[in-house]
Amino acid sequence: MSTDDKMTIDERRKYLRRMKPRYVEASRPERSRLLDDMMHVTELDRKTIIRLLKGDLERKPRQRQRGRSYGLEVDDALRVIAETLDHICAERMTPQLVVTAQQLARHGELNLTPALLTQLQQISVSSTRRRLQRLRQDEPRLPRPKPKPADPLRRAVPMGRIPWDQPQPGHFEVDLVHHCGPSASGEYIHTLQLIDVRTGWSERWAVLGRSYRVMQAAFQGCLARLPFPIIELHPDNGSEFFNQHLVRFWAEAIPELCLSRSRPYHKNDNRFVEQKNSSLVRAYLGYDRFDTVAQTQALNRLYDHMWLYHNFFQPVMRLETKTPMTTAAGQLAQVKRTYDQAKAPFDRLCATEAIDPTDRLRLQALRDQTNPRQLHREIYNLLDQLFRLPPATPGLTEDIFETLDIPSLKGEDMSVTLSFDRMTSLSDIII
Repeated sequence: MSTDDKMTIDERRKYLRRMKPRYVEASRPERSRLLDDMMHVTELDRKTIIRLLKGDLERKPRQRQRGRSYGLEVDDALRVIAETLDHICAERMTPQLVVTAQQLARHGELNLTPALLTQLQQISVSSTRRRLQRLRQDEPRLPRPKPKPADPLRRAVPMGRIPWDQPQPGHFEVDLVHHCGPSASGEYIHTLQLIDVRTGWSERWAVLGRSYRVMQAAFQGCLARLPFPIIELHPDNGSEFFNQHLVRFWAEAIPELCLSRSRPYHKNDNRFVEQKNSSLVRAYLGYDRFDTVAQTQALNRLYDHMWLYHNFFQPVMRLETKTPMTTAAGQLAQVKRTYDQAKAPFDRLCATEAIDPTDRLRLQALRDQTNPRQLHREIYNLLDQLFRLPPATPGLTEDIFETLDIPSLKGEDMSVTLSFDRMTSLSDIII
């Protein structure tokens, strides 16, 4: 019989209680045969089984408790060894108790006596585990950190997601892409990205750091070239979006703006901008670190070209219907999705009434005079220039205000004016 099949004490007593009536009523030869069977099943001695059958087979509490096999010196040694081995589990610690204790004794960290060494050689994994648990209970506990007070700014903003079938342009999902490389220390560049759910229109702006100055400048830059009004902004719960400065800025810039936010730890609430973070930012820049003023300026020149390329020439598909498909038992098997004909975001925008006719004609002229193939080449030339720029020099301080290349953003006047002069001058380069 294997160790796993061995009966416990309670199982033996239960078995013997069931066999006792048969044993009492049986004849002498039958009792001998029953005893043979019970010996085979319980693996107990014959005399032991007879003694148990003569009693009531109820387990009685121990009359005298056993003394401790290991004293306080073993507990002290385990405490030192556990701290030395970074509080690993008993299964890993027990085989190394003797070796570690001898090593600590050589360096004067532990008083290792012959009696203690013998006990460390004999102690089992279970005894080590029990003592480590008791030692952890005796250690003073750190005070429990007080919960952070709820941010009143976030509490006032409703949570949820923008519906995928939103019929009106102007509902933007917002996110910030970090370009920190393998380390998030120090200041580095972020990409602010806005994606319109209805048309797929995208805006990107590079900022150095996440201060309210650069974030406000980025939002103003996106507003300055956005050809239709913003109705709703839907970021995540980051403090770079929800602070007194930006809330005041949005209240002054667009008083009727609707602010909403995604639920904490639900990235799919911003599923459109998360997907574009991959295809419109990471696909170009990867996961390298960018952290200088020159890189910020070069990245914004790249985003100017990408603004024209992706909004006017790159077609996008929009989800039209979602049909649940069920099995014969009525359970949901999959969701069938159908998409409309691919169109550029500008064409989708022109099919709505959100854009002013004058701005539509101006943007139409801008697209007509732009060579898309040359624009594509310029994008990758700018990428090569960006990756050739050196990273930040340790100890050298740079002025982030040099990245605010919109003239009205460097002074105190923060007014936003819709102008396409910058885009018009861009088209002169790529015709």
